[in-house]
Amino acid sequence: MRYKLGFVVSEFNFDITSMMYERAKAHAEFLEADVAKTMYVPGVFDMPLAIKRLLEMDDIDGVVTLGCVIEGETEHDEVVIAHASRKIADLSLEYDKPVALGITGPGMSRLQAERRIEKGRDATEACVKMLKRLA
Repeated sequence: MRYKLGFVVSEFNFDITSMMYERAKAHAEFLEADVAKTMYVPGVFDMPLAIKRLLEMDDIDGVVTLGCVIEGETEHDEVVIAHASRKIADLSLEYDKPVALGITGPGMSRLQAERRIEKGRDATEACVKMLKRLA
């Protein structure tokens, strides 16, 4: 069975998230899963609504989130990650479909973010593994 994945990609820090997306798409193909729909959102905090819309679609089996939250001068990065990740987990349970957390941060420098680009691939792997294990 070929699973159909939805991707939600943050445009904030797009120089990094676009590379995460390319690796994630390539890995989906390797895993024989289809990227059925991709939605771009302004930032990680904006992801839950897009995730919900994808989870409501009958032809989406699971969702992969891709984002990058880099540390700034305030604790904003911690707030964004805490609230977004909590809601993402809630949506997965509400819709009974896996939602993989491919969001790097908080407390991360730009250099660290660049080193973690492969986390997009890892999130795709996690989503497909969950789909197989829940089948």
